[in-house]
Amino acid sequence: MKELLADFLDRALRYIENRDSRRVAPSAEAVERLALLDEPLPEHPTDPQIVLQMLDEIGSPATVARVAGEPPRYGTCTRSMPARCFSISIVSWCWLPFPPEA
Repeated sequence: MKELLADFLDRALRYIENRDSRRVAPSAEAVERLALLDEPLPEHPTDPQIVLQMLDEIGSPATVARVAGEPPRYGTCTRSMPARCFSISIVSWCWLPFPPEA
């Protein structure tokens, strides 16, 4: 679990640090690659490391960053989150039961 959280934090920080170099709109190639995420739900659990890697490597390039308070850019995926919300989401994710309770 520590390795997964460390990888998540590294990827999140890299995304935030590179925010200023993000495009105004995602490239056509990045949007086309989103189709790789369109697959049937697996019948068995998937390694969370693989899910995190796919979301970052396929999803992140198809997003654009925006500053809080800026109007949304319709037709694109935006990933804007104040640091406070980001930290709350990490803490709440850590509180989730593993495996999920039935």
